[in-house]
This record gives sequence, C-alpha cells and structure tokens, in this order.
Amino acid sequence: MKKIAFVLGMTGQDGPYLSKFLLEKDYTVYGLVKRYSNPNLANLKFLGIENDVELVTGDITDDNCLNHLIKSIKPDEYYNLAAQSFVGASWDLNKTTSEINALGALNSLNAIKLHNPNTRYYQAGTSELFGNSGNDMQDEDTPFQPRSPYAVSKLYAHWMTINFRESFSIHASNGILFNHESPIRGKEFVTRKITDGVAQIKCGLSDKIILGNLDAKRDWGFAGDFVEAMWLMLQQDEPDDYVVSTGTQNSIHDLLNLAFQSVDINDWEKYVETSPAFKRPAELHSLCGNNAKAKRVLGWEPKTSFKELVSMMVEEDIKRYTK
Repeated sequence: MKKIAFVLGMTGQDGPYLSKFLLEKDYTVYGLVKRYSNPNLANLKFLGIENDVELVTGDITDDNCLNHLIKSIKPDEYYNLAAQSFVGASWDLNKTTSEINALGALNSLNAIKLHNPNTRYYQAGTSELFGNSGNDMQDEDTPFQPRSPYAVSKLYAHWMTINFRESFSIHASNGILFNHESPIRGKEFVTRKITDGVAQIKCGLSDKIILGNLDAKRDWGFAGDFVEAMWLMLQQDEPDDYVVSTGTQNSIHDLLNLAFQSVDINDWEKYVETSPAFKRPAELHSLCGNNAKAKRVLGWEPKTSFKELVSMMVEEDIKRYTK
C-alpha cells in the first residue's frame, strides 16, 4: 500500500521539489494550495509533475480546514513548508508572517494530535533563527538570535514542534535549513534576482541589477538536494532536529562573480548598483552551517556545488528569455 504524504507550500520552491522526490519513491502526494480561482502551478509544471499531485484547496491559518483535511487524507507524513518566506517583507507584513509561519504550525500540530497522531510531522525551519550568533559555524546547539519578524515566527514554530514532540509523543522533527536555491526560486530572493538579472543582461533586455548588501555571506545549497534530508528525518525511529547545509560559505560578491562568469562577462561591477531600499532594517551578516549531525545520523550530504547551482539557475533563466 502506498504511503500518503501531505505537502504544504505547493506553489513555492521546496514543495514541488519534495513532491517530485516523493513521487519517485511511489508515494501518493497531496498538496495544499490556497483558495485562489487560478493557483500558480508554474513550479509544478517546471518539474513536470502538475498532473501527478493531488491538489486540495485550503488555508494553513484556518484550523477547521486543517482538521478536515487531516481527517480525510490521513497522511503518513506531513511536511509543513507553507510560509511567508521572504525575509525582507516580514517587517511590513509582520502580522501575516506570524499568522502563517507561527500559528500555521500550531494549527498543523493540533490537527495531527486530534485526528491522526501517528502522522509524522516535518517543520521547515531556517538558518535565520541563528541571527548574528558570533559563531563561525552554526549547529543544533548554537543559540538562536532571530533578527527579523520572519525568524521570530519560525522560532515559535520550532519550539512548538519540540513541545508537541515532548508533550504528546508526536513524531515531529525540525529541519533547520540553510539557504537553498533553484531555478524556481522566486525572483524577490537575491539569488534568483541575480541569475535572472544576468540572463536579462546577456539577452540584451537590461543593463543593470540593483541590490542591497553585497557583503552578506551565506551557506547556499540546491533545494533539490535539501528535500531528501526532509524525507530522511521522517524515516528515523525517533524524531529530532537537524541542521541541513553545505558547510561552505559564499558572499553576494562571489555569487555575482560566478553568475556573470557563466555567461562570459568578467567586468560585472559596471552592471551592478546598490540601493539602501534593498537593505534590511536589521542586517544578518554571516551564516554557515555545520551539517555533521545530518551526515552522521541521516546519511545525508549535498550533491550540488555552489558553482553548479549558480550555473544551473543562470542557464534556466536564459532559456526563459530565449524560448
């Protein structure tokens, strides 16, 4: 009998990649989409799975909705990837961010506890929890110092997941994922903003990219690699929390270098401008994850290098403009 997975966040980046991974493992995959008359399924179509996922409409902020869906679907695995995930917008959208990211997780956990307590639960965490920790590398024991409303909302979800695990013996795990990108990352994120901008410049459609802080340093990996770690967490006998990262760090400067080099442009500085409008009210300067626990316990490690990731994203963006 096929396992049933319920994946939230189907119109984002991670939901489609995870769904593709699960379908390849012969799961029946249900995906939650908001109650729009015409939901954006472009990312599912990009991965060729738009007809393979059972889409259900609903809202993670509606606890009655989730109660009904858990009772009817009875999933073996529940992946909460739903979020207002753009950090920069979370200052202006702090209430919406909190309702989706924090209370959405609580609604999910309550629905599982009440209606299908054997469901295994995955909570999508974030390296933004660590803030400016002062550590060269962050692991599961690094103190949290959230620097944005987004990170604060995710901190609530993180600890609520632990609380339900310890209070009600639910198999609930947190994935503390460092930055992970792909060709279907939203254009509001700096990685895709850069690769899309480079593609436009290469195709003669633009002559500049306007960015914020070029000195920020992050640990970037490929979303297609990271979703495997999510699944592995729910295959363990005991639930736990894991940092998922590449263990390597690059700056925005490095990203720009690689993106422009991939289209044979070496003097990228003349195409890039900075603006205070794209800087955060509270900046997060440096993140790099120690993935030793994920390697040791889950047997997981990233497969795609940073250079390969950037080249892949630029290549796909160029294809979009040359079709």
